[in-house]
Amino acid sequence: VQLQASGGGLVQAGGSLRLSCAASGFIVSINDMGWYRQAPGKQRESVAAISWRGSTNYADSVKGRFTISRDNAKNTLYLQMNSLKPEDTAVYYCNTNPSRDLFWGQGTQVTVSS
Repeated sequence: VQLQASGGGLVQAGGSLRLSCAASGFIVSINDMGWYRQAPGKQRESVAAISWRGSTNYADSVKGRFTISRDNAKNTLYLQMNSLKPEDTAVYYCNTNPSRDLFWGQGTQVTVSS
């Protein structure tokens, strides 16, 4: 069972990125899922969540800028990030919601330059 996040990179403030989370041995569509991030020197925090029914929730800091979604056919979770800010710089992870230790992968680095 594995959740692998990808799609991070270096982007200028105001830019966009789309993160992907490919699942193997695990069905995204029947689980509550989430995106999390951890900035240097800070605790990991929840960024966005999507229930198996499709309802979504966002941290106040990203509301209106980030969109969580999934493609059931591809068994993949996404995070569309627009209007990125330097404070969005972090390693981003996907996991269930609530998270399970088993599913923490390496994450994907997002760096937003000012």
